[in-house]
Amino acid sequence: MIIVTGGAGFIGSNILAGLETAGYHDIVIVNTMSNDERWKNVAKRELAHIVLPDQMPDFLEKHKSEIDAIIHMGAISATTETDVDLIVKTNQQLSWYLWEFCRDNNIRFIYASSAATYGDGSNGFDDNDDLEYLNKLRPLNAYGWSKVFFDRKVAREIAEHRPTPPQHVGLKFFNVYGPNEYHKGGQKSVVAHIFPVVKANEEVKLFKSYNPDYQDGEQLRDFVWVGDIVDVILWMLEHPNISGLFNVGSGIARSFYDLARATWDAMGMTPKIGFKEMPEQLRGKYQYYTCANLDKLRSVGYTKPMTTLEDGIKQYVQNYLNQEDMYL
Repeated sequence: MIIVTGGAGFIGSNILAGLETAGYHDIVIVNTMSNDERWKNVAKRELAHIVLPDQMPDFLEKHKSEIDAIIHMGAISATTETDVDLIVKTNQQLSWYLWEFCRDNNIRFIYASSAATYGDGSNGFDDNDDLEYLNKLRPLNAYGWSKVFFDRKVAREIAEHRPTPPQHVGLKFFNVYGPNEYHKGGQKSVVAHIFPVVKANEEVKLFKSYNPDYQDGEQLRDFVWVGDIVDVILWMLEHPNISGLFNVGSGIARSFYDLARATWDAMGMTPKIGFKEMPEQLRGKYQYYTCANLDKLRSVGYTKPMTTLEDGIKQYVQNYLNQEDMYL
């Protein structure tokens, strides 16, 4: 049995599809289904159980001898969330409960960290799990803080030679885009946000830059196709001897202008790209550059190339966004 928390969410539902394709069976998700149509993210999947979060402790205890791995994607993922108590409960306390459960029951544990842990990038983008390095990171929002808090807690356990789950993998996702993110509202990827504008043949408006080192629209991000995230997780399941904290991105920083142009190109249309003011509340918390250092992931044997921005956006636009059925 494999349990995916947040399995009805964006990345979680893509993981479900990847597990099915790879031949895994007896897949369980833990998720609130809410009223935002995220059920459509799992409508095509063959699931053994759907467990609501408040039912999870009883379910885990009852099935602990059957569980091979927990893939923990469930979290408050909005970088704009201001309810820090909710973030602590969901992103820290729940994660630690699952860590201890996996440790005590010899179950593998793969969890989502985030590139938001790197803050403005002044301390680099190295997936170093050394406590001294992790303590230098200064996230720009409570979400990023919650993720680095948990990374530090794990690092402390390892540094003090305490027992751990048999496999423990933290994955620092960069700017992920792809199908099944439609329920995320303002937290959807830029591709998903601008696609309706492109399809209507209207001008796409990107944020202006407030950093003299970057021209308007030339702010840089590591945009990563969600299929690459899934491939890394499947590889980790196939290599139970690998543990650690790893970046997962494309390894290349690209501009928002590049992303917008690729979206127009995927539709075979002439680009119309302009610029708009950035909301004042974002200006002091804005990342102008992110890029995943993939050396550590490569060093443990993961060799599959990452999808280029142009190829990923083409898949997303042509196979999902521009189709009547957009769901994976």
